[in-house]
Amino acid sequence: MSSPAPDSLLGPADIRELAAALGVRPTKQRGQNFVIDANTVRRIVRTAGVRPDDTVVEVGPGLGSLTLALLEVADRVTAVEIDDVLAAALPATVAARTPARADRFALVHSDAMHVTELPGPAPTALVANLPYNVAVPVLLHMLDTFPSIERTLVMVQSEVADRLAAAPGSKVYGVPSVKANWYAEVKRAGAIGRNVFWPAPNVDSGLVSLVRRTEPIATTATKRQVFAVVDAAFAQRRKTLRAALAGWAGSAAAAEAALVAAGISPQARGESLTVEEFARIAEHAQTGA
Repeated sequence: MSSPAPDSLLGPADIRELAAALGVRPTKQRGQNFVIDANTVRRIVRTAGVRPDDTVVEVGPGLGSLTLALLEVADRVTAVEIDDVLAAALPATVAARTPARADRFALVHSDAMHVTELPGPAPTALVANLPYNVAVPVLLHMLDTFPSIERTLVMVQSEVADRLAAAPGSKVYGVPSVKANWYAEVKRAGAIGRNVFWPAPNVDSGLVSLVRRTEPIATTATKRQVFAVVDAAFAQRRKTLRAALAGWAGSAAAAEAALVAAGISPQARGESLTVEEFARIAEHAQTGA
């Protein structure tokens, strides 16, 4: 593979010039903050462990900062962009900046939450600067829809990164933590400063690494059944599981029976349980134990 030209990535002036030419102003509604620092996008690609044989899917590529850095390393990159203007412009940016790799790039003009298939080979990695207002649902949707994704690295709001990577017993452990852990081993993978974005956000950002489980959670319950328990447990997180799961189980007594059968104290709270324990509760409820 030929080495990229030193100016193939976008710098601050390039980003502003592109945005001005397209009449684009980043919108809060879509959680848009464009990365303007070449070192940062290369760091993201490096931290993601992107390999020369990877087919990477990127959500929310914006003006193409991270896309170009991914194309330097990956075999193929498929970008999913909802914005009409940005989606129309990105292929031209790729062709102008990395002409030798342009045939390795595909664009899907769609809302990532509605994407159920992608062109070309199945994706092996997901790397994205996710729009902060939809980061968790988009991440979970992509992991669920594309089981071929082995490695994920996403940049999200720092607080969301903490939640995703939280362990049982942590104050910020909750629904995103458990659901992400259903699919993958999750950990914080670094922090990103505000000054690498345009416009600079008023929150810090964090990187989250997710490595898909080689073996799915061992359970006879379905994902839907397990997630229903998780949602119920955290909807009233201050309550004991006996009380929090009463509506889900049909009564507090039925919730207690399922908890006892699963080997979990009815007085415990959702924030203390692992994803495997939530799965055990779901199993006992569905079998009527």
